[in-house]
This record gives sequence, C-alpha cells and structure tokens, in this order.
Amino acid sequence: MRRLVLSLAWTAALVTCAAFAQEGALPRGLIALDGGAAPTLKLRDMDGESFDLRDARGHWAFVHFWASWCQPCRREMPTIQRMASRMEATSLKVVLVNTAETDDTVFGFLGIVAPGLTTLMDRDGLVTERWQPRGLPSTFLVDPSGRLRFLALGGREWDSAGHLEFLRKLVTPP
Repeated sequence: MRRLVLSLAWTAALVTCAAFAQEGALPRGLIALDGGAAPTLKLRDMDGESFDLRDARGHWAFVHFWASWCQPCRREMPTIQRMASRMEATSLKVVLVNTAETDDTVFGFLGIVAPGLTTLMDRDGLVTERWQPRGLPSTFLVDPSGRLRFLALGGREWDSAGHLEFLRKLVTPP
C-alpha cells in the first residue's frame, strides 16, 4: 500500500512539475532540477527532537539552509515564518537547517527575527556539505517521493503572492 501511495505521489509530482515547466509559471529565481534523489537529512533541533526527511515522504518538503550571519538569510527568515503560517493548513513540510552555528546564536536570532520557527541544527556542517547548496540561503523543494524538484538560491519573499500561489499549487494534487 505504501508503494502505491508513493507511486501515486511521484506521478502527481511529475505532472505538477511538467505543468509548471510548460506554463513557465516558476516564480522568479526558482530553478527546476532534474529530480535526482534528495540526499540524506537526519538531524536534531535545539530541543533534541530528531527529524528524518524520509519521514516526510508523501508530502512536499521545503528544505531551507541558512545561517544568522548571512544578511539575505536575515531578511528572508520573517517571510518564511509568514509563509509557513499561511501554509499551515496544507501538507507542506517546512524544514529549516542551520549551518554550523551554536544553539545560543540560533536561539537569539530566531527569538527576535522569527520566533514561530524551529530549526534543525547541522552542528558539524556535514548535512549541508552533503546537500551542497551553492551559497546561503538556499532552498530545495523535495517532492513527495523524495526527489529534488526545485532550487531557490539567495533570499526571496516567500510570503509574496507569486511564491504562495506556486507552493499551494505544488501541494494541491492535480
């Protein structure tokens, strides 16, 4: 049964990605990817709670790599919090990954800039290295079958009408 569900999710993801490619409907700055398998992502948050991206199968995942010293990350984080709030009723999984900073630094930053968000802690930077973002911030959109479908390099306003519409179309089956 799980295979059938994943197969249907994979088919729906392909149809959705093809529709965006045909329409040219990608928001500015998003890059369509080839659908390769997402690298392993298994980390803990600041409270010690474990997260494994494999557990998000069957859902689109918004995987965002960031650091508090990164100026575009600082400007973008409040927009991610507003987007996450607006997408809360959907199946989108918002996964933030802080790259190699201390708990105190991250806690202080998020407490001021985006208090509603929780982040995973890539304390040694090995997960970030495995994913190979080409800079910070970088956001990968992973389809329900665990494949890399879209990439956003640099900061953007995730709560803008265009980005919200794009994300809603992703998570709404055709």
